[in-house]
Amino acid sequence: MFIQYFGMKYNPFSKEIDSSHLYTSEESQEVAARLKYLEQTRRIGLIVGEPGVGKTTSLRKYVDHLNPSLFKPCYFALSTVTVKEFYRGLALLLGEEPKFQKIGLFNQIQAAIGNLHNQNRITPVIVLDEIHLASNALLEDLRLLFNFSMDSDNPYILILSGQPLIRNKLALTINNPLRQRITVKYNLQGLKETEMEAYCNTRLEMVGCKEKLFTEEALRALYSITKGHPRLVNNIATAALLYGYSQKTRIIDEEAIYQAQNEVNF
Repeated sequence: MFIQYFGMKYNPFSKEIDSSHLYTSEESQEVAARLKYLEQTRRIGLIVGEPGVGKTTSLRKYVDHLNPSLFKPCYFALSTVTVKEFYRGLALLLGEEPKFQKIGLFNQIQAAIGNLHNQNRITPVIVLDEIHLASNALLEDLRLLFNFSMDSDNPYILILSGQPLIRNKLALTINNPLRQRITVKYNLQGLKETEMEAYCNTRLEMVGCKEKLFTEEALRALYSITKGHPRLVNNIATAALLYGYSQKTRIIDEEAIYQAQNEVNF
């Protein structure tokens, strides 16, 4: 296997990497700064980006570094859930036994958030991933659910994350009230071409590989193919390492990247 061949502890381009070891790009610093602002002001933020650009990874890194004595992370990946299913899931994440009726769930969630913040001095950090999949009914309920003290208090942090489609949904008149409450917005683009070498080398060093395996030509090809989207970079880099192992070479060159692209796109 290529892991032993290249003297690695494990696959450097695996998604199961500890968040403290992740490469810090310029964009990840920008996201972190905006999330820190949300943390300080307790407001609503929106992170937008194409699939594989690093939205969930950025959120995982942020959540992993929260002080558990001050914050309670509640991560919810939306799919085709109904409003009531969402309420039940959020109630569970807040440590509650969900009530049956929707109105009961609504009051239960608001009370749980209020109690955590006002009595326990713990701020719930609610992360709703894949928000572009939410129905307009659910988006409308978010505005109502997170309205406290006649919209004069925010005992929570709400982070919405999703693909660009969410912009179209929020542009609808019905969603104006929610859109107006979003104070922080950031559009993730991915790695810059100038960051590709540092990204790959950081990953290699993390798993004990002392060699700089990727040639300059390989790095340029990798960026050209992936446009800097980390998920694609990781997939193709892994396939390129497998190709290098099969060819018994110690260098990942441009040819290895294109062979890996063919394999990933098969």
